Amino acid sequence: MLQTNYHMKIFPSAKNILNWATYINDTAMSPTTNTQETTKWSQFGTLITVFFFWGFVAASNDILIPVFKEKLHLSQVQAQMVSFAFYVAYSVGSIIYFLISKMIKQDLLTKIGYKNGISFGLIISALGTLLFIPAANLSSFPLFISGLFTIGLGFSLQQTAANPLAINMGSASTGSQRLSMAGGINNFGTTIGPLIVNLAIFGSISTVLASSLESVKMPYLILGGAFLLVAVIFYFSAVPNQLVNNIEKTTADNSSFIDRGSPFKYPQLLFGLIAIFVYVGVEVSTAANLPEFMKQKLAIPTSGSAPYISLFWASLMIGRWTSSVEAFGLSGSVKKIIQFLMPYLAFGVFLLMNAIAKHDLAPFYIYSVIILVLIIANYYSKGDPSRQLLLFSLLGILALLIGIFSPNYQISIYAFCSVGLFCSTLWPCIFTLSISGLGKHTSEGSNFLVFMICGGGFISVLQGYLSADNLLGISLSYVVGIICFAYMAFYAVKAKKDLKSQGIDLDELSNNSAKAGH
Repeated sequence: MLQTNYHMKIFPSAKNILNWATYINDTAMSPTTNTQETTKWSQFGTLITVFFFWGFVAASNDILIPVFKEKLHLSQVQAQMVSFAFYVAYSVGSIIYFLISKMIKQDLLTKIGYKNGISFGLIISALGTLLFIPAANLSSFPLFISGLFTIGLGFSLQQTAANPLAINMGSASTGSQRLSMAGGINNFGTTIGPLIVNLAIFGSISTVLASSLESVKMPYLILGGAFLLVAVIFYFSAVPNQLVNNIEKTTADNSSFIDRGSPFKYPQLLFGLIAIFVYVGVEVSTAANLPEFMKQKLAIPTSGSAPYISLFWASLMIGRWTSSVEAFGLSGSVKKIIQFLMPYLAFGVFLLMNAIAKHDLAPFYIYSVIILVLIIANYYSKGDPSRQLLLFSLLGILALLIGIFSPNYQISIYAFCSVGLFCSTLWPCIFTLSISGLGKHTSEGSNFLVFMICGGGFISVLQGYLSADNLLGISLSYVVGIICFAYMAFYAVKAKKDLKSQGIDLDELSNNSAKAGH
């Protein structure tokens, strides 16, 4: 998820909206620091390691499903508990976070520190990997599921802390770009994770059946060791324990912030919770139902769908790498060149990974033309997160309509894969808009946003249910995604209006950033 995702030029004003997100945080939480500061790259480099883990594990879960199904003689529904348990853990973790904060009458991360929270989350995830030992020895599916659930619990706390930190780690004007860059690292994990786990479990990249469940233990124990190592690195690193003021002065001078006493009294968060739910939902469900579409419409077996599933997740990486360019502070001409080359660099990573897996690359070269649509849309976003959210949501709707109604099913597959391109930057857009202006309620709001990652489980199940032949069928079931994108388009307009009523004018902030040379 997932992200969640979950990310990931994104917008000189996702920059800006973050200006406000962090400003209000900072107004309530910490003294003013140097404005216009650059990204703290050493700290940020440490932070993004956890984003990599989230993607690595989430995508690798797809490798475990057929293994468990065969070795433990599970039904398809039972095997899907691998994904369901992992995503639901995010929501359970968020509930636990909320309850603990209420019990101690203080936000948990504010009390223990953001850096410490990530370290603790990594330790929880490491404990989850230890459950793979008795699970493999006893051939126990409940223990395997418990292990994955525990890993997800740790990820939930890491997500709650890491997303605001990525936004806050440098100038607010490049906060969303950093979140996009982190999302790009997440998707690098989704791209190579399945290949590495496949190799570790099966001894080759293309084999689909493990010799025994014992082969599952070692890669996850190594992963657990990596969690513990990074937890120690985080603890002794310079990553900040609290959010600091990184807002541009022009933003602070125009703020009309009023502490409303509860995060739920800010409409940008309230409606943003639904936006995150449907965003993760359309992202996961589009990919999850693609193998069945290919099987029914083109008679392609499930094993043959793997390169296209890889293309979908690589599409998110392509979009997020493109969006992250702004965070480097490059000059105008150089920035434009890099923004054009970056998506093709990411596309090259996809091609390389599939070449290693010995997949036929010929069908994918045409996708380079579709990437041009992303580049053009990114340019016309003009630095405004609400504008980008609106534009990319409309393009997502268009892609799904083409996929549903095209008489050429090969075109449909490319259209469905391109949904990944247009989902790519929606997490930082929604997350940024949602937490802007929350002040001391920011970490609590972030926690609730992480809770809504469960949309990845529920909406994919809904589409799967509607895909039955006696209901909508596999093609028309993608109308679920259209509804999700339509809501996000609505939220883009509403959030901009709500923030303006609170003194946060995205157009003005975008102009100010442009004048400042961002």
